[in-house]
Amino acid sequence: MITITEKLFALGFELPSPPKPAGAYLPLVEVNDLIYISGQIPLDTNVEPPIVKYQGKIGLDTTIEKGQDAAILCTLNTLSLLKDYLGSLDKIKKVVKVSAYINSVESFKDHPQVVNPASNLLEKLFDEKGKHSRLAIGVTSLPLNSVIEIEFIIQIKHIIS
Repeated sequence: MITITEKLFALGFELPSPPKPAGAYLPLVEVNDLIYISGQIPLDTNVEPPIVKYQGKIGLDTTIEKGQDAAILCTLNTLSLLKDYLGSLDKIKKVVKVSAYINSVESFKDHPQVVNPASNLLEKLFDEKGKHSRLAIGVTSLPLNSVIEIEFIIQIKHIIS
C-alpha cells in the first residue's frame, strides 16, 4: 500500500523541516484522539534563519495566486509537524477542520479561493479522510506580514500495543 508520504512525493511535494514555534506556545497539542495544530504561516524552513516566504495583503501588494501557494506551504509545514510528532502521516484518521485567516483588503471577497488548493491537497493525500470542515476569513493583519495563517484539527488513530 502506498504511504501518505509517497503520495505527497508523487504529487511533486516534499516535506520541509518542521517549523519551530515563533512565540510562547506549543506547535501542536494532543487531546484524546485529536491534535490541534497552532496557526501556521508560510514559513520557509529550508533556509537559515527561516523566513516568511509569502508576505503582504491580498488586493494591495500580493495576489490570490501567491496566497494559494502560501496556503500549500502552510499545509506542508503542518504535515511536517505531524510526521515529526507521529512518526508517520499514515496515523492520521481524519482531517477534521481547517481554519484559514487571510491578510486581505476590506473589499476582498474570494477567501475560499485562496484556501482551496490546501483543501484539495488534503483530499488528494487522504481521500475521504481528507475532506474537512473549514473557515476562511479575511483579517487586517497577520504576524510578520504573512499573507495567510492556517490552523488545523486532526483526528489520529490510536494504536494499542
